[in-house]
Amino acid sequence: ISKSQHLPAAKQPTHFSPPPEAAMAPKAEKKPAAKKPAEEEVHPDIGISSKAMSIMNSFINDIFEKLAGEAAKLARYNKKPTITSREIQTSVRLVLPGELAKHAVSEGTKAVTKFTSS
Repeated sequence: ISKSQHLPAAKQPTHFSPPPEAAMAPKAEKKPAAKKPAEEEVHPDIGISSKAMSIMNSFINDIFEKLAGEAAKLARYNKKPTITSREIQTSVRLVLPGELAKHAVSEGTKAVTKFTSS
């Protein structure tokens, strides 16, 4: 059994077909990537290097994995098949330290309230 047979349908390798001749024409110079709205919101005059952005991305992914893992453990412990906002909130309190957890829970509650009311 090959490795590709174990991948989900979305992960199956696709076959490459060369583009038509018209698509191979030289491209115009790329414009700089537009800043994301969140980047512009707080400090519009400050940028971030790609290395710093990569570090932040790794940090966020790491925290997300820790929270998801803790929430999964909580759901399993309580014999529940679903991770709800309650498991997420409890995992935030368990994973993040003191004041940071309080602020995260507050912001999360605010976001869920805004989402459910829209």
